Amino acid sequence: MNSSSAKERRALILQLLEQKEEVLVTDLSRDTGISEVTIRKDLTILQNRHLLIRTRGGAMRKPVENTSEDIAITKKRMFNFKEKERIGEEAARLINDGDFIMLDSGTTTLEVARHLERFTHLRILTNAMNIATELVAYKRFDVILLGGNVRVNSYSMVGPLALSVLRNFSGYKLFLGVDSFSIENGVSTPDLEEALLNQVMIQQAGKVYAVFDSSKFNKRSFVHIANANQLDCIITDRAIPTGIPSKLKSLGVEVRAV
Repeated sequence: MNSSSAKERRALILQLLEQKEEVLVTDLSRDTGISEVTIRKDLTILQNRHLLIRTRGGAMRKPVENTSEDIAITKKRMFNFKEKERIGEEAARLINDGDFIMLDSGTTTLEVARHLERFTHLRILTNAMNIATELVAYKRFDVILLGGNVRVNSYSMVGPLALSVLRNFSGYKLFLGVDSFSIENGVSTPDLEEALLNQVMIQQAGKVYAVFDSSKFNKRSFVHIANANQLDCIITDRAIPTGIPSKLKSLGVEVRAV
């Protein structure tokens, strides 16, 4: 790979991402003869220009803006992972020992599950197989996994059985994963069954905390879940678009940007 200038090097990185979905810092450093530190700076600059998405150890091609697309969770977890970690940590601060909480499926709600070390007892309801696995590893929480049909893309349980079980519970603190959000259209998702389950989650919840990174703002997906004013709080990162916090405040929605 020719790397005579930073501009050419970054152009070549983008060309590589046209050919394959992901590139690694170690491979780019080896092929260009440029240090890994410099390559990471290149990737950060390209991400800031919205030309790629940083991942652990490299970068991924930025997907086409199609919010009706149902992206697999194995890919989603690589997007904005640092922001999701901070959001998960902040969300955990809203939990008290002894609480009854619900964790929706998703990569950011998974980060909430990973920040529960300080608690000795929680009762936790979830519709996500991977989150349930994360929770039982603590060996001290009461974990309830909804039954139902398994969605491969999200590891979530959906369908009539999941809805039937969910309706037996209420008053929990809900940490809701979000695919798309806008002030005008609220929360939406590509999948109808996920939407139906999320709607019941919100109806049964005592408090609704939506946890999602700033890339989900000003987007609309296939199926409507809830209006913006049905949320009690949004926990996101500091790149939240200008003007949105004040609009949410006027709707009575708290915003925590970390």
